[in-house]
Amino acid sequence: MAGKGAKAAAAKSADKDKGKKAGGPVSRSSRAAPQEKSAPKKDVYQLFAEKVRDNKQLESRWAIMQETRVEYFRGKDFTTFIKNHPEVREILGPDKDLEVEDIVNTLLTKNLVIRCDRVMKTVRPGKKKLSSWPAHLEIHNEQVFTENDGFFAWMFLKRRTLWQTILSFVWPLFALAVCLFPVYPYQCKIVVLYSCAGALLFIVSILLLRAAIFGILWVLLGKRVWFFPNINAEETTFRELVRFWPEKDEGERPKWTSRLFYALVAVLVILLLRHHAPDEAARARYQKKVSNIIDDVLEWSPKLAISGMIEKHSGANSTEGNNYTSTAGSSHAPPSAEGKATEANHTDADGDIQADSDEIQDSEYADDTRTRSSQA
Repeated sequence: MAGKGAKAAAAKSADKDKGKKAGGPVSRSSRAAPQEKSAPKKDVYQLFAEKVRDNKQLESRWAIMQETRVEYFRGKDFTTFIKNHPEVREILGPDKDLEVEDIVNTLLTKNLVIRCDRVMKTVRPGKKKLSSWPAHLEIHNEQVFTENDGFFAWMFLKRRTLWQTILSFVWPLFALAVCLFPVYPYQCKIVVLYSCAGALLFIVSILLLRAAIFGILWVLLGKRVWFFPNINAEETTFRELVRFWPEKDEGERPKWTSRLFYALVAVLVILLLRHHAPDEAARARYQKKVSNIIDDVLEWSPKLAISGMIEKHSGANSTEGNNYTSTAGSSHAPPSAEGKATEANHTDADGDIQADSDEIQDSEYADDTRTRSSQA
């Protein structure tokens, strides 16, 4: 009986194990199904737009649209890019065989890009044609794809790169370091001072050099040549900032009368500045004043500031105590021996003066009496 019971229990456990094995995969698939449904699949056009925007082969620029910096590309450049890189179409899956126009129209429908138009639609004075890459844009009324003078701006945020993430943590630390500059050691202050002065001198030198080159070439040759990009422009990217060679001049040549006029104005301004330039003594005074200011900033330290505050506070207290003591002594304290002698001398002098005046009056009275008696 015991053997039969053991066999029955073994059979039941085997059946349970079979049931678990049979039901295991079914339960896992049933659990995985809702998870797959709950995780939304990313849009293929979103992936396509991110892939195209990250590709450096598609030429793009930055501009200002409604007080916001946007990155935009031209329609003809997008068409050329898709033809030269057909592997990018594979991201679209079943829509990979669509025409370029249909792809961009779908991006417009999904608000991944927006069609823009240039703000300045007329040729500026001195120019032969409109700029190929305008610096200011506005939203176009017709949101359809076109290759002819069509500009399209990306409407989604670009994925943050590793360097951008690192800089987002570095900038607050940099701002804190700037605020703590007064408490730096002397050697660190010297390094920061000369570094900032060198950077400022470099920027000012570049601006003056590019202005001088532009002025000389414009006066002599009538060409508008800007070496080094304008570092003050809002739409300038870092790639354009490090570009040395100038772009092709698209404007017409100015008249020789206007060039001669501006040349004379420049010469007069230079002569005027030279005439009113400070002399050696004034420059020495300015240099000494600036040197003193810099020395005060470099030599300042929290210890000196605290010690100076303590000395100032103690000096004020001692001055107040002396004033109080002198006032109290003059009003309540008895006079000293020197004071008594001084007062006695003053009293004797007053008495002598009074006695002399009395004697003079007596002698005058005696003379008058004699004169009257002799007359009688």
